[in-house]
Amino acid sequence: IVWPMGELTDCLQGIETGVNRVASHVRGIPVEDVLLLRGLKLVGEGLSSRLEEMLKPYGLNDSDFRALMQLYSDPQGSAFPSELCAFAAQTPTNMTRIADALVARGLVTRTPNQQDRRRIELRITPAGRRFAAKLLPALSGQVVALLADLSAKDKRTLSGLLRRIAATVDAAAERGRGR
Repeated sequence: IVWPMGELTDCLQGIETGVNRVASHVRGIPVEDVLLLRGLKLVGEGLSSRLEEMLKPYGLNDSDFRALMQLYSDPQGSAFPSELCAFAAQTPTNMTRIADALVARGLVTRTPNQQDRRRIELRITPAGRRFAAKLLPALSGQVVALLADLSAKDKRTLSGLLRRIAATVDAAAERGRGR
């Protein structure tokens, strides 16, 4: 989804109008909570769309980028595909596609693991490190621009709140799995 200028703001307003309308017919709707959840989802989708646009000129999508960044940030520059699945929020099948794309571009290699040769390890190449080192500064200005209306204090507050929401979502998922 590519969001035209102002469309997210209009969508948030439309969501608020709709939720308030439903709340006027159905008692007990937690309006503020629903608005926050819908707003977080909508803004998250908008940010994902914007990130995809930012990465497109570099021949990457968000999943490829997250996998590459995980390898780039790892002290050994390596990981097993199953580890990358969790970080990139991808299925094993899609992680294979991501690895294939990164290997084809020479950014990553596949090698048998030293301890268990049946396991394949993905490792960032020197070309992958150079690519990431050039890519990150190029994206940084755009990332800063996305959050330019927030003060440093706002950013710290939002970061803390997002962590609290993430912990609550994790706890609910654990309860749902009966743990």
